[in-house]
Amino acid sequence: MINITLPDGAVRQYEAGVTAMDIAKSISEGLARKVLAAKVNGQVVDASRPITTDSTLQLLTWSDVEGKSTMWHSSAHLMAEALESIYPGVKFGYGPALEGGFYYDIDLGGRTISDEDLRKVESKMAELAKANNAYERREVSKEEALDYFTKKGDEYKIETINELEDGKITFYTQGNFTDLCRGPHIPSTGFIKAIKLTNIAGAYWRGNEKNKMLTRIYGVTFPNQKELDEHLFLLEEAKKRDHRKLGKELELFTFSEKVGLGLPLWLPKGAMLRERLQAFLQKAQLDLGYLPVVTPHIGNVNLYKTSGHYEKYGKDSFQTIHTPEEGEEFMLKPMNCPHHCEIYKASPKSYKDLPVRFAEFGTVYRYEQHGELHGLTRVRGFTQDDAHLFCRPDQVKEEFMKVIDLVLYVFNSLSFTDFTAQISLRHQTDRTKYIGTEENWNLAEQAIIEAAAEKGLRTVTEYDEAAFYGPKLDFMVKDALGRKWQLGTIQVDYNLPERFELEYIGADNQRHRPVMIHRAPFGSLERFIAVLIEHCGGKFPLWLTPTQVKILPISDKSQAYAEKVAELLKKSEIRAEIDDRSEKIGKKIRETELAKVPYMLVLGEKEATDNKVAVRRQAKGDLGAMDIDQFIALVQEEVTNRKSFE
Repeated sequence: MINITLPDGAVRQYEAGVTAMDIAKSISEGLARKVLAAKVNGQVVDASRPITTDSTLQLLTWSDVEGKSTMWHSSAHLMAEALESIYPGVKFGYGPALEGGFYYDIDLGGRTISDEDLRKVESKMAELAKANNAYERREVSKEEALDYFTKKGDEYKIETINELEDGKITFYTQGNFTDLCRGPHIPSTGFIKAIKLTNIAGAYWRGNEKNKMLTRIYGVTFPNQKELDEHLFLLEEAKKRDHRKLGKELELFTFSEKVGLGLPLWLPKGAMLRERLQAFLQKAQLDLGYLPVVTPHIGNVNLYKTSGHYEKYGKDSFQTIHTPEEGEEFMLKPMNCPHHCEIYKASPKSYKDLPVRFAEFGTVYRYEQHGELHGLTRVRGFTQDDAHLFCRPDQVKEEFMKVIDLVLYVFNSLSFTDFTAQISLRHQTDRTKYIGTEENWNLAEQAIIEAAAEKGLRTVTEYDEAAFYGPKLDFMVKDALGRKWQLGTIQVDYNLPERFELEYIGADNQRHRPVMIHRAPFGSLERFIAVLIEHCGGKFPLWLTPTQVKILPISDKSQAYAEKVAELLKKSEIRAEIDDRSEKIGKKIRETELAKVPYMLVLGEKEATDNKVAVRRQAKGDLGAMDIDQFIALVQEEVTNRKSFE
């Protein structure tokens, strides 16, 4: 007999070899009908896998992230089966689950597939799903695996198999389709009730531009049609809120192939938006004792060899810059932290000087492949709201908690209220990815866990998500459409101070190593602004929006009064523009609404005579006539209170 510990702490005894599905049935037949997979001792496996030792068990359903992921990975296999039946000879690359669905990279052998063809594939998938075929796992030898795919003529699977260890290779079969796969999978295709293939794109095999371009088909499935319909509605909303679309419409940013892919150009209104976000955080940082610093856009390659960034990221960075001096090499700055370490070293430090908090809006450069670039969320040059705190070991938790407070202040000011703090730790067994001692890692991880608990944050713990030099707390934010984004991060680092030989003189008059905290509440301005645009649909809070007021004179007779009002608003630090075009007032109002300007002032002869303004609010309509001073007070009160967008 073995002991099975359930999530509520209850312990049940079963015979060795019992499956998660057997256990589910012993609890409730209704529960068993919902089980998609199981988590045994923290590892997600098929619900049909035998359990042979004492274990912890979580039964995974559609309500669990891992349950959805398992179903979407199984759906990729179902799509592959449908494709193979429609396009004989099709070859397959990778077909993973994503956060919101799945994809499979395929080689159609010169054939093309259209959006109309996707509907045929969907129909075939639905037909195959109804057959309720089981997903069957089978362990195979490397020789058998190579023989199978050699006969099938699939060079992509052969290439993958050649890199695998014999004895660790598995096939999964459902219906007439067999695939190389680690799994896990849902019990059978019958769980898949609603199907939508959403997009076709190109993708290089293994993400390498030197390899063949494959066809990537994206899709999503649900256990019922109602949930799929709701999901598709949100996808349409997401298209309307796409930051690339709104960024163009609102004249915030652009890209130029002549400048270079992944290098955004900020237009005046976008630059104003950036500057206000930057000023907002800079003021908060100064109030908290941060010291501004500025570092160059390049650094000697030896700087990044010392930090470890060159070893970890050198191959994926821009190539080094050679100077006329023989042997002298520089790199475009991929990180700010090594520079800040050198600033710390510029003068001796006492324990009384700590903590020292250096802050910089520093632009960094990292090479991303063409296919990975996406608007502002994935670029090659971006600005981090970076700060590095150097403190004594006894100050780490307190400083970490203060940074949490700053992150929460930023989120609250911008209406990001639904978030989870992800405690990102090392891999539980494989330490080869990380630098530093076991002792320092344990101290760093414990400080993060305790600080998050004392702040009462809603947390999840993820292993194998730490940076190579230290664990971190990542803030996973849900936007207005329920999509998750990683915004803001705080990291504890005992390793860079060691590598850069940073020191302070302690109360005992001896030399000690400081501890370093990396933090970036925005993460990067580019990514943060992209998420903010989509979160608020381009309707920024009044304090942040580039143009707060549009003044709309009804005719040329009101032009002089409009200029007077604009000057009064300017003196009150309210950002206003006059629309003095010879257009009808109805058109001006419609276009101002589309431009998402929060306030409109409609000015005619009556307003000029009465020294008033007729006020309209974005999405609320007419607020009536007001004295100019009354309107200024209204705007200033809204700005001061940082009220959220409507």
